[in-house]
Amino acid sequence: MTDKAGRQTPALLAAGVTVLLWASAFVSIRSAGGAYSPGALALGRMLTGTVVLGVVWAVRRAGWPPRAAWPGIAVAGVLWFGGYMVALNAGERRVDAGTAALVVNIGPVLIALLGGWLLREGLPGRLVAGIAVSFAGAAVVGWSTSGHDGSSVLGVVLCLLAAVTYAAGVVAQKPALRHASALQVTTFGCAVGAAVCLPFAGQLVSEAADAPLTATLNVVYLGVFPTALAFTTWAYALARTTAGRLGATTYLVPALVVLMAWVALGEVPGLLALGGGMLCLLGVAVSRGRSGQATAVSGPTPVTRTAAAPASSEAARSTSASMPQS
Repeated sequence: MTDKAGRQTPALLAAGVTVLLWASAFVSIRSAGGAYSPGALALGRMLTGTVVLGVVWAVRRAGWPPRAAWPGIAVAGVLWFGGYMVALNAGERRVDAGTAALVVNIGPVLIALLGGWLLREGLPGRLVAGIAVSFAGAAVVGWSTSGHDGSSVLGVVLCLLAAVTYAAGVVAQKPALRHASALQVTTFGCAVGAAVCLPFAGQLVSEAADAPLTATLNVVYLGVFPTALAFTTWAYALARTTAGRLGATTYLVPALVVLMAWVALGEVPGLLALGGGMLCLLGVAVSRGRSGQATAVSGPTPVTRTAAAPASSEAARSTSASMPQS
């Protein structure tokens, strides 16, 4: 028992690092968004992440992903590393970081929905109920933050779009992880995302020339820590504990974002927005309740090591199914 607890401690610490870094990303995006447009910010983050992951990939001599993995890598790269980043950046220009985190956190519900439909993993009643509750919460957030020009409502819609593209990207990525390692899929997915954002290269160059140093450092931070390091610590943790236990840590992200945004940016969502955000989280909790079908989308609960499936690949299968990315 003591030995088991000793093995769990590093995993829990790694999960804590991931949660903190992904929560901090919402605040960094909000901070850098004053100097960088959504596309330029996404490109800068993806280029930085690709360089860092590429160095790790080269040092570890991970090799090229098999041909069978490329469709999933490409789709995930376009939707998750590309589309999600641009939509989230655009959304955070119109709503505060805490509100964005609350809305985007319905991503796990959408992953379960798409997994049940596209991967034939079932659509239990709890999932349908959770979706209804989460979207009701998003509607409350949108109504409570609406301004005379409708910019806040548009921000909530963009955050919902970010959640949809994130969920679709994760579902597309899961089959790829049956053929390639987590490092391969993440590295080349990030590279695809950078390629998708290349049309914003001109904006990135011109905006970087005028941006304050703090904004540029935020872009670099997003690429190095929430993008590259956080994925590594998450995979490390998932290889050493259950997906269900780690999935529970995702509920900490919006609360941490609200706290970080309050300290760093002086932003706190209004009471009605917070209430709507709590509805979003309640919907996630309902949909992720204990049930054979409801939990199937996250992959096998115990992560085991077998000759046929190395721990890194087995862990990667469910790495992102319950984590709100940023």
